[in-house]
Amino acid sequence: MTITWVAVVVAVVVAIVAVGYFATRQQRRRRLQERFGPEYERAVKERESRREAEQDLREREQRHAQLDIKDLAPETRSMYAKKWTEVQERFVDAPGFAVTEADHLVTSVMADRGYPTEGFEQQVADLSVAHGATMDHYRTAHQISSRAARQEASTEELRQAMVHYRALFEELLGAGTGHGTTGREHMNGVADHDRGDGAADRAAARPDVAAERAREHTAATSDARDAGRDGQRG
Repeated sequence: MTITWVAVVVAVVVAIVAVGYFATRQQRRRRLQERFGPEYERAVKERESRREAEQDLREREQRHAQLDIKDLAPETRSMYAKKWTEVQERFVDAPGFAVTEADHLVTSVMADRGYPTEGFEQQVADLSVAHGATMDHYRTAHQISSRAARQEASTEELRQAMVHYRALFEELLGAGTGHGTTGREHMNGVADHDRGDGAADRAAARPDVAAERAREHTAATSDARDAGRDGQRG
């Protein structure tokens, strides 16, 4: 075999190896994008390079693989569903307190599922492996909750925080249930076919309805006071 043919063979082998390398790299990239969803692009924006971002995501996967993540028992899901309904009903009279309770409840569910809860950023990193699509919800809710603790959040912002917390709460509560009902149904405690009309329960479990009730309650209280003053004058 001449030197020319040797060079050709070497070039072909190098080309095949290069194609295989880039194909494998693209496959790994697609897998990370599919698994982490919006978290993938967020990591790319926050890191100096795509390679660094992908390394960070792979490290998250490795850490997540070491965790003992488990599904909640049916009775535990029912217990948490009841607590969530109570928290959202509390929003009517104490929206700030309800948001704080929602944050604590989400953290409690995380712990029972097997997630460490030592710090918010680490919580997000661990959760993002299996719940990447809801991490923006969690971040926004946490930011509002922090402002609420300083009494700097409006009622509308608090309502939004409840909506954001609910997105993650439903996913954590309903993940891997395998019992023929969705996470939303478990949140309300029973499936649709077991609760009859259930309109009042569904309304109570929605923070937008709770906020409206809070406004109505405030207005009614104000009207009652005004009516009392008018009666005293009469």
